Amino acid sequence: MTDPTDTRDTGPRAGTPLWAFLAGITVIGFTALVVAMLRLDAAELVELARTPLFWVLAVLVVLGELRPVMVSSAAAVGGTYPSAMFTFAVLLHFGLSVAVLMQAVAVAMNGVVTRKSWHRVMFNIAQSTLALTAAAVVLGMFGIVPTPAVPWVPGGDDLLAIGLAGFAYFATRAALVSGAVALHERRSITRVLKATVGPQSLVYTGLLGLAPLVVVVMNHSPGLVPLFVAPLLAVYFTATLSMRRDHQAMHDELTGLPNRKLLIVSTEEALAEARHDERVGLFLLDLDRFKEVNDTMGHPVGDRLLQMVAHRLTHSVRPGDVVARLGGDEFAVLLPSIRDTQAAREVAARLRAALSEPVRLEGMTFDVDGSVGIALYPDHAPDFELLFQRADVAMYLAKEARTGVELYQPDKDRNSPERLNLLGDLRRAIDSHELRLHYQPKVSLGTGTVQGVEALLRWHHQTHGPIAPSEFVPLAEQSYLMRQLTAYVIEAALEQAARWWHSGLRVQISVNISARDLLDSALPEQLEVGLAKYGLPPAAIQLEVTERILTGDQAYTHETIKALATLGVPLALDDFGTGYSSLIRLQGLAVSEVKIDASFVRRIAESEGDDRIVRSIVDLVRSLGLRSVAEGVESDEVAIRLAEMGCDVGQGWLFGRPMPSADATAWLQEHFETGAEIGYEYPAEVSRSA
Repeated sequence: MTDPTDTRDTGPRAGTPLWAFLAGITVIGFTALVVAMLRLDAAELVELARTPLFWVLAVLVVLGELRPVMVSSAAAVGGTYPSAMFTFAVLLHFGLSVAVLMQAVAVAMNGVVTRKSWHRVMFNIAQSTLALTAAAVVLGMFGIVPTPAVPWVPGGDDLLAIGLAGFAYFATRAALVSGAVALHERRSITRVLKATVGPQSLVYTGLLGLAPLVVVVMNHSPGLVPLFVAPLLAVYFTATLSMRRDHQAMHDELTGLPNRKLLIVSTEEALAEARHDERVGLFLLDLDRFKEVNDTMGHPVGDRLLQMVAHRLTHSVRPGDVVARLGGDEFAVLLPSIRDTQAAREVAARLRAALSEPVRLEGMTFDVDGSVGIALYPDHAPDFELLFQRADVAMYLAKEARTGVELYQPDKDRNSPERLNLLGDLRRAIDSHELRLHYQPKVSLGTGTVQGVEALLRWHHQTHGPIAPSEFVPLAEQSYLMRQLTAYVIEAALEQAARWWHSGLRVQISVNISARDLLDSALPEQLEVGLAKYGLPPAAIQLEVTERILTGDQAYTHETIKALATLGVPLALDDFGTGYSSLIRLQGLAVSEVKIDASFVRRIAESEGDDRIVRSIVDLVRSLGLRSVAEGVESDEVAIRLAEMGCDVGQGWLFGRPMPSADATAWLQEHFETGAEIGYEYPAEVSRSA
């Protein structure tokens, strides 16, 4: 199974420790190869090449080098090649020169077939040559120096020599390959050896232990040598099945990346080995607007996009860093060693830059972006669970602030145990109907007549007293409670609207909902059932959404928006002026009202810039045939300026603060037919009702 995080074919930069190590081993290994070839008698080699046994062994060595025996997907060095058994048998029977020649040819052919980079092929030839040379030196110490002209056949008394030669062969290969991997991935060689020596030593023991038997068969019945392929195949397929199960348990099926389980293991290892002067970084990355791709193009296209994202992420990090998929469109990146927060931010910026390249699928171009949260050990957390939680907090901060990358900040962490308890209390408050709606009037700036009310959610906690919506609404948005909370508010608003409408107070109630609620396919049905239940027209309720809904094209094509337009429930755009949208885009939505954000309205008497902004918005809204509503009207001076601009409706403390339903009913009964005593001196040219 291909590992998408394998970057070993990427050549090392000249002058780096890895480059020096690979270059040094390659030079030494090829020197040993040349020396072995010079010691080979050409006539002896030609004579050996005329025998069928030579070609049978050559074919078996080449075939054995094509596919390794994988015993664990967690092994950093990789698998063990069955060719070792036949190469070691050739070493024992015909000597070092023939063995290194066959091995070098097999490794070169493996490189061609598997398209390995040239530096990996050269290094593999060198390290296998040195391993065979080490084994030959050990055999020579026991007086065993076979040649093609004088083959050697082991006996029972030679077990110690063979065992020590096999150990030298394995130890040399393990040390050289583990050293290269440790330098490539910037991990300690001790950690690499722990991860690989155990599983691979068992396989090498079996393969090298069979080599003397191969030699005995070669000497007595060469035609039986191919029969050794059968037990090799059994070992190969058994190990492959075991590795596949291990891989499935530790990797994501769609992308092939490590999953949460392997991420936990890798992080705990990195934390255990972290030095005092180093940090361990954990990033959580969530794709922005991925749901739009899934909903618009379908899950198959979404899956292909995730695979492309996985490829980009793995090729944007350093060797040794771990990219994992946690599920959906959420990924994690583990940096086992990172210098400081600035270096962590640079890696995060590189990840986002890789994602920002446009993706072309199904003839369409997608712009992909992501939000990254960073948490560092030991600065922010001492273990994986807390590190993960705080990276998650940072990621949500990046999403909310639209900054792209955020480092964990304790003062902005809203996921304290108290808040988790508050989430449970909120669920119980919804179930027991403890939440209440307060109503703030919206008044015509020209006539003083009531144009409607906005429903504002209030919660009086039994223990903590009043809790601001800014405390519990974001908590609900990040949990499973948001849909339930929205349904609760809509039901309460419809119930109150029914009381007013059926008593003659035909006042429209505006309800705030999130962008996620607006795109919920269950919303139109809930409204239709509720309106029918209480005998209300669609105009009795209005849905207010923030300007951010305009930043995605999905709102213009979503079936929920079309269903709301068909039902006749009007939409209002809240907090306009704080986002990045254009009023022209309003023409694509069933919006009847635009609410100008209070941050602009409050300052129009002092700031010429805010005055121009509000005036421009009012003019554009009117040109589109929509109603403009100014929030945060708190003084007569502001109200008069807004009226002179042509703003239609005002909302703020000047006209009335949010009131409980009983107080709001009394207020409406007093002011519904007239704007008298609202506290605002209307323009003289506008006549007021008596």
